[in-house]
Amino acid sequence: MVSLTCLGGAGTVTGSKHLVEADGRRLLVDCGMFQGLKNLREQNWQSLPVRARDIDAVVLTHAHLDHTGYLPRLVREGFRGPIYCTAGTRDVTALILRDAAFLQEQDADLANRYGHTRHRPAEPLYNHLDAEFAITLLETVPFHEPLELPVGARLTYRRAGHILGAATAELRWGGRTFVFSGDLGRYGDPLMHDPEDVQHADVVVVESTYGDRLHGGGDPVEVLAEVVRETVARAGTVVIPSFAVGRAQALLYHLWRARKLGLVPWRIPVYLDSPMSINATELFADHPADHRLTPAECRDAFGVATYVREPARSKTLSADQSPKVIVSASGMATGGRVLHHLAAFGPQERNTILFAGFQAAGTRGRKLLRGERDTRIHGEWVPIRARVQELSMLSAHGDSEELLRWLSGFRSPPAHAFLVHGEPEASEAMRQLVRRRLGWEARVPRQNQTFGV
Repeated sequence: MVSLTCLGGAGTVTGSKHLVEADGRRLLVDCGMFQGLKNLREQNWQSLPVRARDIDAVVLTHAHLDHTGYLPRLVREGFRGPIYCTAGTRDVTALILRDAAFLQEQDADLANRYGHTRHRPAEPLYNHLDAEFAITLLETVPFHEPLELPVGARLTYRRAGHILGAATAELRWGGRTFVFSGDLGRYGDPLMHDPEDVQHADVVVVESTYGDRLHGGGDPVEVLAEVVRETVARAGTVVIPSFAVGRAQALLYHLWRARKLGLVPWRIPVYLDSPMSINATELFADHPADHRLTPAECRDAFGVATYVREPARSKTLSADQSPKVIVSASGMATGGRVLHHLAAFGPQERNTILFAGFQAAGTRGRKLLRGERDTRIHGEWVPIRARVQELSMLSAHGDSEELLRWLSGFRSPPAHAFLVHGEPEASEAMRQLVRRRLGWEARVPRQNQTFGV
């Protein structure tokens, strides 16, 4: 009996966890944290339907928090197996888990100090020791080199684009070939490679984040430059909430191109205010095969910004009312230093808050893009009078046509196709597209639903 159970990433874009069972052994593909709506975040505190110590190994597709952020909790609950990933994913995961543990501990400390909690005392989901233990379990697997896992499965990674180290994962196990897309990147992206085709699978598990839409048109360099010019003309500041890995680097690249083309004055300072973003940016030099940029382009493009590591310097930026661009985490404005900048610059009409990536339901970013003009930051209500704009063409996820392009690479339809990592409307729209355009019957799993495959 071979089965697949979606323990997360079903009906939502967060918490990706897919359990494959064969011959009495268990593999977990991705181990993400739930984000966004409160009812989703609360699931992080619930034990999985399978005991952590009964999971033999974890296979990661890439490092983003919604695919790796539950690993320290899994370790805390008893998991001790290997965690397989590419070399790029290993390095980025280490950054992300250390940062996540720091934020978990910091949030618990603030809640206890200021009473913003119903729990006495508030506890972190996991701590830095859990994160460090999880990092020691990471084992790297080269792209395109099949690895025989101790459970009897064969794992092969292929490039998925998206971010450093991101891969699609092929598992041959129990007489079946599974292919997990993870998060698929864009075709023709200036930084990341195109997603690589996969020709055969019995079971395909593919993301559907943008399954119901196409990305906006236009040159991101020109659109970004126009936003900066218009804001500066109002003597304002552009605050860009950014994912630390992938999006921050793309933004710096496009700002560098805008400066080179004379679309943004060199006198307008650009700041990267996120220690994790800075560390992730430096990893580009360590993994040249994972992206398209030459060493010289990395140096010049990522040198466009002044890096801000110290908290005191970040506070100085918030107090400085002169025109500038601040790129700061987190990308959905759910935490991190960007909240201080939103509180400082959000109330003035001359400023711009520019979102450059997917905003999950329930996040501050989604609410602001939908017109909410008061937001609660650190226990205080902050009026948002700044312009709120979006750069949809900068998404690191493939849109519906790009997802179909990747699926079209299979030489024959899989016996089973599952659409995950999407909100219900997006996944359902993608299901209909797959049926109409490819002639496949795809299913949209429910949370904890098990399929015999």
